[in-house]
Amino acid sequence: QVQLVESGGGLVQPGGSLRLSCAASGSIFRTNRMGWYRQAPGKQRELVAAVASGGYTNYADSVKGRFTISRDNAKNTVYLQMNSLKPEDTAVYYCNADISLSDYGPQYRYWGQGTQVTVSS
Repeated sequence: QVQLVESGGGLVQPGGSLRLSCAASGSIFRTNRMGWYRQAPGKQRELVAAVASGGYTNYADSVKGRFTISRDNAKNTVYLQMNSLKPEDTAVYYCNADISLSDYGPQYRYWGQGTQVTVSS
């Protein structure tokens, strides 16, 4: 069984910063791609940022230059540093991870439970 547990959400004023963390635990052989998505009320879930096991990153255009994704492979943890936050960044943020449970088996995508980020004065 694999679990992803997120932390770090909350209420912040426009222009402020937050750091989200997501730790994967369980019977993990290898953690491959990890990413952050968000879903605002009435909108579809969208990709915010992702990082491959080798460190390659990609970002949504709306967060480039403000958000930074990183990972600690030894801890199976992914982070999202969010700076210069705007009200339109308000959403529930979900992490996900593509995880292999064995050396030659398939990978599976797991999701965290979500953490609320609210940007408001």
